[in-house]
Amino acid sequence: MPAFLIKGGGASAPNLEGAITVGSSKNSALPALAASLLFSGKPEFLKLPDIEDIKRMNELISSIDGEGRVDLNIAKRFRASILVVGPLLARFGRASFPHPGGCLIGARPIDVFINGWEAMGGKLAESGKTDGGNLIYTVEAPLTLKGCDYTFKIQSVTGTEGMIMTALLAHGPTMLRNCAMEPEIKYLADFLNKNGADIRGAGTTEISIEGRRGKLLSPVSPFSAPPDRIEAGTFLILGALAARSLEIKNINKRELISLFAALGEAGVQITDTKNGVIIKKPAKLNAVNIKTKEYPGFATDLQAPFSILATQASGQSLIHETIFEGRLAYAEDLNRMGAKVSLMDPHRALISGPTQLYGRELQSPDLRAGLAYVIAALIAEGESKIGNIYQIDRGYAKIDERLRAIGADIKRI
Repeated sequence: MPAFLIKGGGASAPNLEGAITVGSSKNSALPALAASLLFSGKPEFLKLPDIEDIKRMNELISSIDGEGRVDLNIAKRFRASILVVGPLLARFGRASFPHPGGCLIGARPIDVFINGWEAMGGKLAESGKTDGGNLIYTVEAPLTLKGCDYTFKIQSVTGTEGMIMTALLAHGPTMLRNCAMEPEIKYLADFLNKNGADIRGAGTTEISIEGRRGKLLSPVSPFSAPPDRIEAGTFLILGALAARSLEIKNINKRELISLFAALGEAGVQITDTKNGVIIKKPAKLNAVNIKTKEYPGFATDLQAPFSILATQASGQSLIHETIFEGRLAYAEDLNRMGAKVSLMDPHRALISGPTQLYGRELQSPDLRAGLAYVIAALIAEGESKIGNIYQIDRGYAKIDERLRAIGADIKRI
């Protein structure tokens, strides 16, 4: 199986320099692709990231037959596959889907979707049916889907996106409350609005959608993927740990306010440039406490990379993960590398630093922790081998090539 072989430069000798450009946003491109099912023709997509999850979504959409059935073997491989269920239900009146795959970071319940569909007149027709050991669900709309006033029990990004797309073809208006406010939701709404939809309030906790009574959108305006704020944040953390001088281009600072605040507290200085920012490793990193929260709070997807920074900071840092259980599972591997990570409970870790990390052989547990392992290996002494890099390739395009271009000793084997 493919793996990354990384020779670390040691924490005391920052060796990365040059410029790296932030790629296109995975989390905005995936729902936009799913939304193509709401169109009478094929919309144009620009600047899509060259990553595995995008390839899987394109394969999944191509597999849909004239009755709205999808290839379940493709769908079960990545969690974002659930985004096509709402459009299929709205367009065909029925959709079957497996329990979503992707990163294994907690329960990730699907009731946030099912409850929303039921509020619009859908119903779970089958559940618990297995296909080679995988749970298969079927949801139906025996009558026309109707607009509703629905309040999410918890803020959910994919739940909000899924309900927007389902409501778009319903009969009558829909009001969604306690919506997630992530920028990716507004990018989706803007794309749909440019092609004839009437969606208001995206980016706030209350979103209204005017149902189109089954009328499909006409493709008029293309979707162009914005910069990936999680990749941008990951590069900022890498620069704070290992850069002599690293320019990060194509970055939207407004979407990373919480991370910039945490880096500033850690003693990192960041300078604006015409095309982005320049970041350097400071002489000393200060310990910082972070608590993941829904946007605009500290992003859960940046928690694992930031924990690597905490291993090099002077003092004790508290990492509090409030979004997903199980997202601190990387602690054992970091301790094997020489870190001092103490799990207080499934949601809180205390990290003491600075500690010298040492190369080890590791397996990527998920997308974000996998990239965190790459960062840890780059500042470790010795050689590291990171396996299961499919998880990393799901969200970071050609990351090994891009890191080599700024001085990292990393190769794919």
